[in-house]
Amino acid sequence: MIDRRTTVGFLAAPFLLSGCGRDNTAAARREAAPNAPARTPVPAVPARAALRQIPGLGPAVMAAIPDPARQAVVVTGRGPDSPVCTAVLHERTEAGWEAGQTWPAHNALHGWSDHHMAGDLRSPLGVYTLSDAGGLLADPGSRLPYAQSSGFVSPGTGFEGEPLAGSFDYVVAIDYNRERGRSPLDWTRPLGADRGGGIWIHVDHGGPTHGCISIGKAHMKALLRALDPDRHPVVVLGYADWLAR
Repeated sequence: MIDRRTTVGFLAAPFLLSGCGRDNTAAARREAAPNAPARTPVPAVPARAALRQIPGLGPAVMAAIPDPARQAVVVTGRGPDSPVCTAVLHERTEAGWEAGQTWPAHNALHGWSDHHMAGDLRSPLGVYTLSDAGGLLADPGSRLPYAQSSGFVSPGTGFEGEPLAGSFDYVVAIDYNRERGRSPLDWTRPLGADRGGGIWIHVDHGGPTHGCISIGKAHMKALLRALDPDRHPVVVLGYADWLAR
């Protein structure tokens, strides 16, 4: 999106994450029947390992998704310097993570950064909560708090000459360098203005963004209706090789 300068109200990049997911280890044991041959004990298996994991995410990134999270929007870029990516909403069930549709998407013009700065034209890597939404248009049925405002305007053209009008019809604020519980338009930057901000998921305009993630308008409406604060949604951002660590 157009960098309106947000900061991390974050969960943080997996290797800097202070609140990683934790699981209790379940020891699986079987008792031998009377007079039956002794059986080899079943080794202890971490609870998380027994569940279906999110394809493409390595152990470090999976560990960065907090235990309460039951929804994860996974955004996978083509490479560290590519502005092209895909987005998938995953829902966590008793059997593990279930993937939804794959949506074509864009990220920042210059790709990705593990230390996002204002104006670097890179999207921040990491795992972040999703708490607030808004847009120029009326609430389409969002479960997240939704702030409608005429401030959601995007004049001018994008990096490939495409019109930006309508890009902020619907947005979901990514909790990077921002205060949760406020409109996406709020400019509070806990990490300081130099660390950028205003990192959103918003309507795609057909080209790279300044730092945001963009998906089609119909997909944005579907996402807004699906994200549920009671399921503690997060977004996982990165290019494929980085996510696989």
